[in-house]
Amino acid sequence: MNVFIVLHLIVAVILIIVVMAQEGKDPGMRGIQGASSDMGDSFFKKNGGTTKEVIFTRLTTTVAILFLITTMTLVILGA
Repeated sequence: MNVFIVLHLIVAVILIIVVMAQEGKDPGMRGIQGASSDMGDSFFKKNGGTTKEVIFTRLTTTVAILFLITTMTLVILGA
């Protein structure tokens, strides 16, 4: 049980770090002029190759699933 608690805490901290490291989708000053948020993006960013945004999205999904699994495991073991 203690192993799962430590693992759960590690996964939770990693999830927080990954989410905080992502860039926001706010257009910033470009939004004042009515420009779209994807204005000026490169071809590869629009098509979602292996950009930093795609990598962070996949990493967030993976860590969130691990968080769900460790949460469910702790609930089952605690019952």
